[in-house]
Amino acid sequence: MIRQRISSGSSFEEKIAYSRAVVHGDWVFVAGTTGFDYSSMTIADDICTQTDQCLKNICAALAQAGASLADVVRVNYVVPDAGEFELCWPVLRQYFGEIRPAAMMISAGLADPRMRIEIEVTAIKQSAKQVANPVS
Repeated sequence: MIRQRISSGSSFEEKIAYSRAVVHGDWVFVAGTTGFDYSSMTIADDICTQTDQCLKNICAALAQAGASLADVVRVNYVVPDAGEFELCWPVLRQYFGEIRPAAMMISAGLADPRMRIEIEVTAIKQSAKQVANPVS
């Protein structure tokens, strides 16, 4: 299988030696993504705006990989202040409401004190998925 690397153009990728996403077969692994607007390398102050920007960045990486949020099967959230996590739930519902991937939230420090959330996703392209009946 050919391994495809995807870049967002973030200066962090070169400095830290990682890819925004890696495609391996039908799998897409999107690295921990923060709320930086990579075009201006700026970041908002609040967790909700950062969450929205994280997910826009993730959507862009998935699109480059030939996938979308609908293909996401796993999401991990890292939040330095666990008490803030609930504040971003409406934004998460906006993006993942119908998708409902398996998820986990960890409270841990991030590389830059301005970062309020980091999100990592794993996706499998629709063409590779088998349709299954949902279990209630």
